Amino acid sequence: MRHLYYLGLGSNLGNGTENLHRAIELLNERAGVLVAASAFIESEPWGFESCHRFTNAVVAVASDFEPMQMLDVTQQIERDMGRTHKHKPGESYTDRIIDIDLLEYDGESIDNERLTLPHPLIEERDFVRLPLAECKREVQNINNTNK
Repeated sequence: MRHLYYLGLGSNLGNGTENLHRAIELLNERAGVLVAASAFIESEPWGFESCHRFTNAVVAVASDFEPMQMLDVTQQIERDMGRTHKHKPGESYTDRIIDIDLLEYDGESIDNERLTLPHPLIEERDFVRLPLAECKREVQNINNTNK
């Protein structure tokens, strides 16, 4: 069964634009079919101090993977791109070459030790909230065109 995921992408080490493009390529190869993508935006680090600005975007991916499979795939892509440490609750955020967050999944809710959906911090982060709204509008436009 096809599921629709919204994924938040962020990078503040190296070339953020290139990193996001590479992450999107890998998602398209390994996770499913890219349906839509927001524009890339720049933002200040959130939750920690850094002199490196972030490049952020949100993508919609249609996939046959269940949520925990999608989480595993996205975390493997992060590792393959050079991310060596994933933030854990209670730890301080750090600079990173790529961050891929599952934001939403088929409009469903999930809450377990590894994954909470919808992502609990969407509304606090304009660099997620605004691209997510843009990406959802794009998906809606595609759906309306295909009717």
